[in-house]
Amino acid sequence: MAKRTVLLFLAVAACRGSDENTLPSFVVRGSVVTKTYDGTSDDLLTAGLGAFGIAGATNPPPPTFVDPANPTAAELRKRAIYNNYRALVDTTANGGYGVLYGPNVDVTGTPSLNPGRIAGEEWLAYDDDGTGRVNVTMMVQVPSTFDPDKPCIVTGTSSGSRGVYGAIATAGDWGLKNGCAVAYTDKGSGMGVDDLQNNTVNLIDGPRDDAADAGTRSNFTANLTDADRTAFNAANPNRFAVKHAHSQINPERDWGLYTLHAIEFAYYVLNQKFGARSSDAGNAAVTRKYHAGQILTIAASVSNGGGASLAAAEQDPQHWISGVVAGEPQVQVASTSAIQRGGTAVAAKAKPLYDYMTLAALYQGCAAGAAIYASNANMNPSLTTAQITNRCAGLKAKALLTATTQQAQSDEALQKLRDAGYEADSDLLHSTHFSTYATPAVALTYANAYARASVKDNLCGYSFAAVDSQAIGAVVPVTSMAANAQGLAQIFANGNGVPPTGPIEIINNNSVAPMSGPHRDQVSVSASTNVADFNIDGAACLRGLWTGTVDGLGTALTGTLLSQSNALKSGVQQVQRTARLRGIPTILVQGRNDALVPVNHASRAYYGANKLAEGADSPTYYYEVTNAQHFDTFIGAFAGYQTRFIPLHRYVIESLDFMYKHLRDGAPIPPSQVVRTTPRSSGNNLISKSQNVPDIPATPSPADQIVFSNGTLSVPE
Repeated sequence: MAKRTVLLFLAVAACRGSDENTLPSFVVRGSVVTKTYDGTSDDLLTAGLGAFGIAGATNPPPPTFVDPANPTAAELRKRAIYNNYRALVDTTANGGYGVLYGPNVDVTGTPSLNPGRIAGEEWLAYDDDGTGRVNVTMMVQVPSTFDPDKPCIVTGTSSGSRGVYGAIATAGDWGLKNGCAVAYTDKGSGMGVDDLQNNTVNLIDGPRDDAADAGTRSNFTANLTDADRTAFNAANPNRFAVKHAHSQINPERDWGLYTLHAIEFAYYVLNQKFGARSSDAGNAAVTRKYHAGQILTIAASVSNGGGASLAAAEQDPQHWISGVVAGEPQVQVASTSAIQRGGTAVAAKAKPLYDYMTLAALYQGCAAGAAIYASNANMNPSLTTAQITNRCAGLKAKALLTATTQQAQSDEALQKLRDAGYEADSDLLHSTHFSTYATPAVALTYANAYARASVKDNLCGYSFAAVDSQAIGAVVPVTSMAANAQGLAQIFANGNGVPPTGPIEIINNNSVAPMSGPHRDQVSVSASTNVADFNIDGAACLRGLWTGTVDGLGTALTGTLLSQSNALKSGVQQVQRTARLRGIPTILVQGRNDALVPVNHASRAYYGANKLAEGADSPTYYYEVTNAQHFDTFIGAFAGYQTRFIPLHRYVIESLDFMYKHLRDGAPIPPSQVVRTTPRSSGNNLISKSQNVPDIPATPSPADQIVFSNGTLSVPE
């Protein structure tokens, strides 16, 4: 009897232990910071700016700093929310902001004069493996409207390589308005910048500190010994290491894990707030109110964040996730089903991001001169004929094109992009994607990340530094110019994690006369061509790391380049997903015109792979939206976009509504389909829900249905 009593006591103690709310093991102790916002002077969604303040580019102006060279954490947070919100959506009224979406638009889609400020708590913490080298930033926002008896969580994994506020305009906005806690993570690719020359780094909330003083409180410090850093600075003065590129951990491999950790951290926060406390108020234990799987949880975000949501669902053995909404997901699968569009097999499918991104970085600058641009000049607002001609000539010199005139070369370059799986619907986007350096920047960042390269490697002759001017582009100490020094101090708020960002430019270390020595990539002169052609040598080298050949064509790589190529390919294999979602309801939504993450390699490929893996009846749905591309913010920035494209964000919101109602009330999710839209006839016109962006129909016409049958995904024309 005594033995039984002891066993019973141990069992009860074990239950009590399992019910006690404890900080998850991956959360760095001492890193948890909590702050409450009143929803008036400051808030969770708009940092006190309100809908009007978020919209203002000049009137009202962006939030400022009392001392621009020494911004406070609160100032950096406000500016970060402002910039990250604006980076993900078109904030012009005619484009839909304040009308279809925005802080002032309620959960029914009704706009109002309400500024949209949301009161609540914000919790920050580091997610680390014990080494102090990972330090993924997590954040949980709990709105004051959270109902502990009807709890919900939405994840907000950052898009791109942005910091922890990178999904504030997408999953964050929707979740907070619906009274859900939002679990954010920068997924290990956020705003960590190491100024190697001056030995300063970012802290979790943005301010910079001496790296030695910061220690493991640093968001990112390059993995260099003091001797390494001294030697590197002597050979390559005034350079920066950036977290996504130079962490040497290939963070994309664990984006799903980091998203799951953010959810678990949210559970901890909610249990701390709403769990039962013992009577000992001094150091009261908290009994969990919620256990894994008991809170309605939608893994939701866009772009890289969308890919992370899918990865999290694939590797969720504890069933934290109830459903997934992935907008324009950057997700990679090793293989997929057959894919047809309008009955014709697509040109290419399921290519890894690095494959298609390095191909685009090579050819887009030349394709910008293709014949299709002649009658669509406003879609090529930046590149000159000379720049296009130089890039085409460089490709020809490396035998990467065969045509002999610039016009024919440009048309050939465009065809190579189509052959690689870019839809013809994307033809007019290549110029702006190249001239804004979106494509070259992503190619370089991922080359370093996949190869797990050190900043010391100067992969393919590239580095990161501040420059004297955009036009000259010579490397200078960041402290030599007030604008650069202030830009570095503010980079947590203004940066996007992928150079060029803030004062940090991509540098061609191998530039030759008249730009001899390290210079800004865009104005540098290639050694092989002796002209300014956007560094054809560097772009071809990055391509060669994938093909295993010099310049992406010809003789096989040897030595260091071969080793880097092998490491890179191994890194790419680490990030490929299975598309096995284990029956979790999932919605994919993407624009057909996407020229950054083409549908044939992303949503179509993942959807087809899921149906092959889990059957045609798996609860995975796909909405392919016509006249929609990757960067909604470009719609407001470029006049040519305004009459060609609609905001995909409007359909991400609708997809979240579908998923929430399905999980909460059992409402059916509309079947997979092509969603037909109509762009505005003029940028001066106000976008209309009825005329431009209609609701996704519950019962699409047969001509619009996306169907999977007999191992083939069929997408209507």
